Amino acid sequence: MKIGLLSDTHGWLDPKIFDHFEKCDEVWHAGDIGDPELLTAFDRFKHFRAVSGNIDDHTTREKYPVFHAFECEQLHIWLTHITGYPPLYTPEIGIKLSQKQPDILVGGHSHILRVMHDIKRPPLLYLNPGAAGRHGAHHMRTLLRFEINEKKIHNIEVIELGPRATLAASL
Repeated sequence: MKIGLLSDTHGWLDPKIFDHFEKCDEVWHAGDIGDPELLTAFDRFKHFRAVSGNIDDHTTREKYPVFHAFECEQLHIWLTHITGYPPLYTPEIGIKLSQKQPDILVGGHSHILRVMHDIKRPPLLYLNPGAAGRHGAHHMRTLLRFEINEKKIHNIEVIELGPRATLAASL
């Protein structure tokens, strides 16, 4: 299963994302979609999983929850927008982790690309794809692409879409 992962589009969708995710089976969005019109583009493109983020309006919140737990290739996945990161999770995620643990925790919100294991909770893998949009404090717009096969994650790729500042200055 090939997965394309993004977050924090904040209402703007770089058309290059579709090229980078063309060979993916699913696209996951870790919140702050920003414009409900983007949902239509993703729904038409690939199997799409998403969560709403703190900037998303009621239309997006009606369609996508704040927290989504699911299985992919026999791995337990948690997809949510605000997570903190290992070991500094938000109180809500900390409580959930004390009750049950996913294999992969996906978050967004920080605009900081992170791929790391939680050494206190092996084998939990934390993924934050950074931010794909043009709003925020990030310098580089980023995505992640990876494969899940035989209960393992493989071939994690960081995709740089280009600097946020250059893009914002040219608009």
